[in-house]
Amino acid sequence: MTDTPLLSVARREHAFPTLSAAQFARLARVGQPRRVAAGEILIQPGMPVRAIFAVRSGRLEAVRPDEAGETLITQQTAGEFTGEISVVAGRPSLVRIRVSEAGEVVEVPRDGLLALLQTDGELSDILLRAFILRRVELVAHGLGDAVLVGSSRQPATLRIKEFLTRNSHPFAYLDADTDESVCDLLERLHVGKSNATLLICRGSIVLRDPTNEAIADCLGFNRAVNLERTRDVVVLGAGPSGLAAAVYAASEGLDVLVIEPQGPGGQAASSSKIENYLGFPTGISGQELAGRAFTQAEKFGAQLLIARSAKTLECDRTPYAIGIGGDQRVAARAVVIATGAQYRKLACLRLNSFEGAGVYYVATFMESQLCTGDTVVVVGGGNSAGQAAVFLANTAKHVHMLVRSRGLKESMSRYLIRRIEETPNITLHTQSHIVEADGTDHLELVRWKNDQTGEVDGGAIRHVFVMTGAVPNTEWLNGCLALDANGFIKTGTDLVAADLAAPGWRDRAPHLLETSLPGVFAVGDVRGGSIKRVASAVGEGSIVISFVHRVLQAANG
Repeated sequence: MTDTPLLSVARREHAFPTLSAAQFARLARVGQPRRVAAGEILIQPGMPVRAIFAVRSGRLEAVRPDEAGETLITQQTAGEFTGEISVVAGRPSLVRIRVSEAGEVVEVPRDGLLALLQTDGELSDILLRAFILRRVELVAHGLGDAVLVGSSRQPATLRIKEFLTRNSHPFAYLDADTDESVCDLLERLHVGKSNATLLICRGSIVLRDPTNEAIADCLGFNRAVNLERTRDVVVLGAGPSGLAAAVYAASEGLDVLVIEPQGPGGQAASSSKIENYLGFPTGISGQELAGRAFTQAEKFGAQLLIARSAKTLECDRTPYAIGIGGDQRVAARAVVIATGAQYRKLACLRLNSFEGAGVYYVATFMESQLCTGDTVVVVGGGNSAGQAAVFLANTAKHVHMLVRSRGLKESMSRYLIRRIEETPNITLHTQSHIVEADGTDHLELVRWKNDQTGEVDGGAIRHVFVMTGAVPNTEWLNGCLALDANGFIKTGTDLVAADLAAPGWRDRAPHLLETSLPGVFAVGDVRGGSIKRVASAVGEGSIVISFVHRVLQAANG
């Protein structure tokens, strides 16, 4: 987001467009004119962004406060406008907006802006593209209100990096092992050097090994969310199915809240490149797909509660209530459960002790940089494992792929099998599993055994990527819903008479995707019988809202 040659001319035109007279007039209809004086502060960092400002005359500047004073990020003149994706999400501003030359602006409140994004297609495209590109530049250059200080060998460091990245929040990173400025910074903050991973929030608050919830609270991720309001529908989980449900529900006028413990994308966010999703012939990363879907949901008015998860479902009352920890709960007339599944761990207990310190369940850009030039192991025979192996082969010295079966054809798409076969630094080991792992504070040794020959192979390996599927995330339901023999949620025609003891089934049968509780639905990986594909998850999330409407209409008489 800097006003320098960091942006190409074409990209600069999209990130900082000048509105035509007609476009400016339409934007001004939902705002109020305002005279501004030189030096006047319009937006302060750390405060919720309640409006954007379109410049009619004069000049505004966006600056980022830092230890040296301020860093100029960009300036806006006649026809241009302030703001980035924070205004859509209702999150705190990352910059200070100040008047550098007196003039007149149009102040467009957030509510008016959101309404405009839903009704004016041309302006919506211009504004959203600009907001997204500006956030991309902030992230790319670490121009945010968070500084992460830690060792790349510490699991907490990687976890916090992933949490901030998945939520598209810009941050600066100082490697405690290599950056000489770390000691000076810690001394200025009166923080002693330790093995803890530190997050410096808004320049003054120091969090030691913070939980995701503590990070979200400090950075104001959930400041705009009202937990007291009874929602039309609460969606639990922001994977592809949950985000699809949020987009369709919000676009059709329902009051939607999404509750997500990590960040948008679910397991799909760990996919480095999805090449078989309709409409993306060159592929798209799971993170990018999730980011686009999240912005789309917010555009229509859906809200996302980050770093919170469903702890309980109060199923003996209506509206239903979802407990999210402590005394906090959210009331909902309908519930869509899209909690997905938890990563399945390997039988080698010693290996599992190195989670985040050599053992990973995702293969994104961050993990690929950790193992540049190293030999790595990928365990699993599904599409996610194939995508990880091909992606990691771009930076790793060699990729050993371990599967328990005799081959890949029963579990992996043909295009991925061919890609693996044609990549010289990938070796497939069939009928093999890990039997030994060791290390001190980081994984250092891995050995695996061929079940057919008994041969043991391996050696000095510091990185293992586990992609062996998952188990359903349903423990928190505590008997409220009928589950199948594997713990997945039963829905629709899979429900039998014994499952339908709850009141409400006297006059009708369960809808497709509806659980054993009327008005509670399950979609995506958590649902019994679901197809484990992104397209299937998106489809289920899309169609479930039609049934939510039927439930809400019946309840309203």
